[in-house]
Parts: sequence; C-alpha cells; structure tokens
Amino acid sequence: MDRRTFISTGLAATVAVGDVARAQSPPIYISDMHFHSFFGDTPFHSRPMAKTLADGKATLVAWKLVGDGAWFAPRPPHKQTGEPAPGQALNRLRQHAGLIKAHVAEQNLKLALTPEDVDRALAGEPHVVLSVEGSVFVENDPRRVKIAYDLGVRHMQLVHYIRNQMADFQTEPPHLGGLTDLGKEVISECNKLGILVDLAHMAPSAVSAAIAASKVPVIWSHGSVTAGQEPNWKLITWKARQLPLTKAREIANAGGVVGLWALKADVGADHANYGRRLLEMASWLGDEHVGFGTDINGLGTQALLNTYVDVRRVIEGWQARKVTEKRIRLIASENYARVLKQAMRARKAA
Repeated sequence: MDRRTFISTGLAATVAVGDVARAQSPPIYISDMHFHSFFGDTPFHSRPMAKTLADGKATLVAWKLVGDGAWFAPRPPHKQTGEPAPGQALNRLRQHAGLIKAHVAEQNLKLALTPEDVDRALAGEPHVVLSVEGSVFVENDPRRVKIAYDLGVRHMQLVHYIRNQMADFQTEPPHLGGLTDLGKEVISECNKLGILVDLAHMAPSAVSAAIAASKVPVIWSHGSVTAGQEPNWKLITWKARQLPLTKAREIANAGGVVGLWALKADVGADHANYGRRLLEMASWLGDEHVGFGTDINGLGTQALLNTYVDVRRVIEGWQARKVTEKRIRLIASENYARVLKQAMRARKAA
C-alpha cells in the first residue's frame, strides 16, 4: 500500500468512526428550571403534559405552582392586592400540588423525588419536579417546609410578588434588610429535607446571605443577568428583575446555576437571540452554571419560547453553530440535574 492510499484509508476510517460515534450518541434532552401550566380558564397551560414534554424531548421540568398567586395583580408590575389569612396560602399549596400531581399521574408521568429519579430523567424518562414559587405558606413556621416536602415539593423559591417574612424581593422597596433569620431557618430546613433552594426574585441585598446560609448550591431559576445598570425596584418590572453580574457570579462560585427566561423585551425576538444570550451568560459564569429557565406560560404574550419544540430550536441553533456537544449538554440538561441531585443528597448527609 503506497503512502497516499494509506492516508486516504486512514482518513476514511476516522470519518466512519466519527459517524458511528455520532449515531450512537444519546439524544440531548431538556431540563427546565422554571415552567408553568396554569389551571382554570386560561390559555396559558401546556396540557396534556406528556405530549408537551415528548414533542421537545424535555425530561426534567420544574413545574412551578404559584404560592402567592391569589394575592397579586396578574399584569405587570404585579402589585400585591391582598394578604393571605392564616393557613390560606398553605391550603393553596395543597390544592395546587394536588392538581399537578393528579395530571402527572393521569399522563403516566412521574415526579422527581430522589437523585435516582433525576438520573432516570437524564437517561430519557420524563419527570416533573414539583416546585413552588413564593413560599408564603411558611408564614412564620419553618417546620411547614416539611409539609411541602411530604407533598412532593423538591424545589422551593422563597419570594415572589407579595411580602413575606423571609426576604426582600426585587420589585418592591426593601423593608427587611435582606434575608431574615426566618429565611435562614427555611433554607436550613430545605437543606435538611433535600429541597433545592431557588433565589429568583430575591433582592440583591439578600442573595449573598442566602448563599452563605445554604450548605449546598442554590439556583436562580429564571430571569437574566446584567453587567450594566444596577437593577433596583424603581425600574420597569423586567429590568428590576435582572440579576447583577456580581451576584450571579456569587451563585456560580458556590456551585449553583442561573437560568435565562424567554421574555422578548429582555432576550430578543427570535431563538437565535435567546441562544446567544445564554451562551453569553455561560461565558461570564462558566458552562457549568447556566441553564434553561424558560418561564413558559408565565410570560403570557411576551414569551419568545412557548413550547419545548421552541426550546429544541435553540439547541439546534447551537448545533448549527458548531457549539460543542459537551457544552450543549451541560447547559441544556445536566446543570440543573446536578444541583437538584446535590440538594436531594443533602438529606442523607444531614
């Protein structure tokens, strides 16, 4: 065999091996840290859920029930309109958790309750993470976190759009001085039980203290990161909701993950813009520390991504741009799974 034939044969074999490896590579599944499907008379839902997940190959989705949804205005700036009576928010938690679990069971889907469930989701078996946004059900009793855990909650966002006694939030004047002792106790309870702590909506003044209070990494499930104007509660809602880069880096440096929502006014009007923005966040924080936090159905008519088919197009855009498979897998699915498992495992270590 002459040298030219040898080289040609070797190159052909290399290409063939590469083709086989690509063919055998498992699909890139989607993990989403923040998703809604509302009940009642609304177009903003994604049921039947099994088809919604299957259409986009989404296998690990945090379905957020809105714990304070009865007490703020549905349109931005989502001002508080009332105050839950004692026990009322806890009843709401039970009711909406029941609705979600009933639909999950009807669809022959499963809740992600253990690290092994998360691994099964990464392998392609769809799981829903029962989550709560705005944990006002706690009131002044951190022991109520155990009630949420027993209901199946494995992901808890402390604050949202109405005042509670745990921490200040981004869209109202701060009045608690950041994170309170109650907030620290709630984070400690989440750690002990194996619930992932979500800092989304939390005022920047509370973020550092929340990170320090947690024994495991925390997340900022949805929003965006800004390296420009320092966000404050006086700005238009979506700008007030941005996370300063300094705080995002604190979350990342502690092993956590920051998610990007799909609000057109913030991230742009097409899938390519969303993809570029998420990669920019990855360049700031590290590929291991960003992920999807779509806020599907939570952004109403202002949403760029409305289905997991839309999210799949973001991944396809990265592939077309030759973003490495390792980078795509981390951002698209593995980062959220990693921190969720770390939180769940903390229960065994406690």
